[in-house]
Amino acid sequence: MILHIVEARYEHDYVVHLKFNDGAEGFVDLAEELYGEMFAPLKDRARFATLRLDPELGTIVWENGADLAPEFLHDRLLVPVDTAAAFVAGDKPKSDN
Repeated sequence: MILHIVEARYEHDYVVHLKFNDGAEGFVDLAEELYGEMFAPLKDRARFATLRLDPELGTIVWENGADLAPEFLHDRLLVPVDTAAAFVAGDKPKSDN
């Protein structure tokens, strides 16, 4: 199966909610990924928030041409949907320890 994103939405800061065609769903924080010629301009939150899902590419893209591979994003899912409410509110998830 070729992995692709089927739903994407901006949440807050540099956090994006993603849903994949394999059923995986959750949040990705891209704050540490915004470097280099294509991604540094996205440190501007207003510009970052303009992300959109490109159905042809099956991933998120920005107006400046930046995009990230769905596999890269899938590997960085932070919070499963069932524990997402606190994360959306900006709270850090609590560990089980």
